[in-house]
Amino acid sequence: MHQEPTPEALACTCAHVADDRKADAIVVLNVGKTAFFTDHFVIATGRNARQIRAIAEEILRRLKDMDRLPIGTEGDAESGWVLLDLGEVVVHLLSPEARALYDLELLWGEAPRLPWQDTEPLEDIAESRDHA
Repeated sequence: MHQEPTPEALACTCAHVADDRKADAIVVLNVGKTAFFTDHFVIATGRNARQIRAIAEEILRRLKDMDRLPIGTEGDAESGWVLLDLGEVVVHLLSPEARALYDLELLWGEAPRLPWQDTEPLEDIAESRDHA
C-alpha cells in the first residue's frame, strides 16, 4: 500500500514531467488560500500543438503509473490550452500566444510560487512495486 502524495509533491512532479518534455517558463503556484477548487496550479508553455500534446500525454501516463486518474481534461493542443484537473492540482499547458493572452500568473499574482526545481519528482509507484 502506498501513501498518497501531497498536493505540493504532485504539482512539482507534473512540473518536472513538463520540464522533461522541454516545456518553457514552468511555474507552480500555491493557490490554496485564494482558490476554493484546487491547491496548486502548474503552468507551462509548449511551443506548438505537438509539444503541448506530448506534455499532456506524458503527465497522464505518469499519473496512470501512480494509479491516479485525472478528474477531467479540457481543451486540446490545437486550441493552445490544455487543462488537466487532478483535483488538488490543475495543470495548464499553453501555447505562447494563449499564455500571453490569459496571463494566469498576473491573475493569480497573490499566490506564492513554489521552487519546484528544488524538489525530487515522485517515483512511479508501479516502478517501486516492481523493485520491491
